[in-house]
Amino acid sequence: MKIAYFDCFSGISGDMTVAAFLDAGLKTAFLKKKLALLNIGGYKIGVFKDSRNGLSGTRFIVNINASRKRPLTYREIKKIITRSRLSQEIKSTAAAIFERLAAAESRIHNQTVRHAHFHEIGDLDSLIDIVSAAIACHELDIKEFFCLNLKAGKGSVLSSHGRLPLPAPAALEILKGKPVSFIDAEYELITPTGAAILTTLVKDFNKRPDIDIERIGYGAGSLEIEGNPNLLRLITGTTAEGGLNEDEVVVLETNIDDMNPVYYEYLIEKLFKTGALDVYLTGIYAKKTRPAILLTVLAREELSDGLARVIMKETTSSGVRYYKARRKILRRAIKAAHTRFGPVNVKINFGPGGIKTISPEYEDCKRIAEKTGLPIKRIFHEASLKINLK
Repeated sequence: MKIAYFDCFSGISGDMTVAAFLDAGLKTAFLKKKLALLNIGGYKIGVFKDSRNGLSGTRFIVNINASRKRPLTYREIKKIITRSRLSQEIKSTAAAIFERLAAAESRIHNQTVRHAHFHEIGDLDSLIDIVSAAIACHELDIKEFFCLNLKAGKGSVLSSHGRLPLPAPAALEILKGKPVSFIDAEYELITPTGAAILTTLVKDFNKRPDIDIERIGYGAGSLEIEGNPNLLRLITGTTAEGGLNEDEVVVLETNIDDMNPVYYEYLIEKLFKTGALDVYLTGIYAKKTRPAILLTVLAREELSDGLARVIMKETTSSGVRYYKARRKILRRAIKAAHTRFGPVNVKINFGPGGIKTISPEYEDCKRIAEKTGLPIKRIFHEASLKINLK
């Protein structure tokens, strides 16, 4: 499984994050092509090599046209992401980051999320930074992120609200519950955008992972900081062959005893489109021994609110309970099997003894079976034989 470690020895910002991804292998041309799917204009991005305190890294800059330099509202940002032609995975990650920002701003200003003040973090360059980070983690196929040494500065920073203490209130609100060290540097080392990206992607802030290192990327910040290279280091690689990986999910559950069963197919499809990792139904006995259904949804924490809203909207349930759970999972890879009918994606699970299971993607096999009229089991069989396991 592909994993990454954010080494935030000099903090983190949105542009440093994207720069680190680019330095670690994300192609600039690919990023520009994907950003074009946002269907917005008024900006240009610049990517170039730079150095901080003698260490080489990559800079990522978003230049905004003067006509577009106004803060975007939360509803405008959400509409841009939703209406874009980006993949659902990228949309979900970008939306989750902005929801985290909006929630922090709403708490600070005592407003609803819909009316949260975005100001600097609602600028077009923040949108580009966040969507670029979402594009990067999916393009590089990174399944899990870690961070251990998050550093923050001190002093104050000038904002649209006037001079604010560091870390900025929005950044500090986002970082609640996360381990942060304060160093003797009067600079804004952690920006709200950087904090939102980091806390959305990273599930474990207390573990330095065992990793077979493949790439190391350095994202340079805009400032030169004496005695402390202003760089974000991103280390990418894979977990040890055959090892068990561990992550954390949120389990959402509700009992349903008064809903037409024909609605479940639509509900399950809707939950998966919203980002659920798994959805399943279990027959149970409820109050007064009435037959009922236990709906269970596994999801990443940042998507749990959206999934709970789908459940409340599409079912007769009046409440959803949820809790966090740790899980052990096998390392997984997806490779394309080139059959005479066309390419078929195949999931490969690696166990302690090597390859454990090979499973062609059902939707790919179904599409080919419907197109050719051949039995779906034949497509499955040939894809399994054609996969290159090297």
